[in-house]
Amino acid sequence: MTRTGGAGAALATAKAAVLPLALAQFVASYAASNMNVAITSIADDLGTSVTGIQTTITLFTLTMAALMIPGSKLTDIWGRKFCFLLGLAVYGAGALLAALAQGLPVLMIGYSLLEGVGSALLIPPIYILITVLFDDTTARARYFGVVSGAAGIGAAAGPLIGGLITSYVSWRASFLLQVVIVAAIAWLGRGIADPPLPERRPAFDWLGAVLSALGLFLVVFGVLQSGAYGWGTATKDYAIGGTVVVAAGGVSPVWIYVGLGVVVLALFALAARVRERNGRSPLVSLRLFADRTSNLGLLTQNLQWLVLQGAFFVISVFLQQVRGFSAIQTGLLLMPATIGLLLSSAAAPRMARRHTQRRLVRFGFFVTTLGMALLLALGGTRPSVWSFVPGLFLMGLGVGIMLTASVNLVQSAWPEEVQGDISGVSRSVSNLGSSLGVAVAGSLVAGAIPGGGQYFSALVIVGSFAVLGWIAALLIPRRTAPRQAQPVGR
Repeated sequence: MTRTGGAGAALATAKAAVLPLALAQFVASYAASNMNVAITSIADDLGTSVTGIQTTITLFTLTMAALMIPGSKLTDIWGRKFCFLLGLAVYGAGALLAALAQGLPVLMIGYSLLEGVGSALLIPPIYILITVLFDDTTARARYFGVVSGAAGIGAAAGPLIGGLITSYVSWRASFLLQVVIVAAIAWLGRGIADPPLPERRPAFDWLGAVLSALGLFLVVFGVLQSGAYGWGTATKDYAIGGTVVVAAGGVSPVWIYVGLGVVVLALFALAARVRERNGRSPLVSLRLFADRTSNLGLLTQNLQWLVLQGAFFVISVFLQQVRGFSAIQTGLLLMPATIGLLLSSAAAPRMARRHTQRRLVRFGFFVTTLGMALLLALGGTRPSVWSFVPGLFLMGLGVGIMLTASVNLVQSAWPEEVQGDISGVSRSVSNLGSSLGVAVAGSLVAGAIPGGGQYFSALVIVGSFAVLGWIAALLIPRRTAPRQAQPVGR
């Protein structure tokens, strides 16, 4: 039974909507990971550095993270289907521009900015539409699993597909492929039935949108500075417009930007609280962060994407910069993670029927941590090709086990009336994890040396985040019923 009408025909219409929604999530996740295997090719073609491409990848996921909550709120104002199709159009335009880029700035505008903005518009409606199209919680969980699995598969298969296209055609062809797929999704999405919005719609919180986006940008941008200036003290002068702001030996600019970001995010929280007290709808209600189960679920979502994208980036850069691997060789070597994720994602519905969500998240992090440990134990600083296989397989298997479970854990912690808001927060947190994963890992392998020592150190750091995720999963309490939401002003 669905919301869109009576019985069979309505149910068929709802099920038909799942395909374009899942494909859209696949493409957005693919876009974040396929670039890793093309780092050297793109850098050589555009005459830039690995750090420049790392920054481009990070800014893509950061744009998604910073704008995901505003994008989710716009679905309440413009409509879910409209935002979905608009996001596809913006994304497609960005992919086309990136394919034609002759320099790093244009690549950043097309890939980092337009594809990021498009993703922020189209991803929230995916999860909100699943919620409103399916009343039955079992069916809803199943289709959440489909789109979450599509996200994981897109991220895991990105290196292989991107490697094949880059090696046999061009890295530009990978962007053109995205244009074609996005056009197909838009055609398939024409028939999506979007239940009507209420007559009274919330006003958009522009101040909250600016503060949240700026705060997240400053935090991740600060982390990016660590590759050039170090984490503790500045390894060289930090200048803005020719003026030295931080002299070598002073506090690293990392902490200046991170500190500013924290201050801006605190102002965002204050503004949201004031707006809520005045009976107006904030960009996101702070009440959504008052639930322990939801908060720990969000943390595990952030960390699982940080580990997946961070590990992929480290290994991809090492293989290409230190070992001289081609894009296709790099993609093939990462295939064990893809296979592991595919197997566990396919088994997700069956596992969800037999085990609780928190148990799956815990076990997923345990398997992922074991995989990271194997990568370190078998690799050393000069790992052989075969030493990657068992660790990558277990890492992919573990992420696939917990990917759907963590989304269901967060979404099911709240009643239906706030599903749109919590969906935006959930997607923002996940993409922030991807962004931080590339930023942190990239700062540790920037300018990788022939000895490979930076590779080993970076994997140790990324592996420590997997351990942190496992600890967070162990702290998730039992939950018997969704938390009741309190009314928020409009």
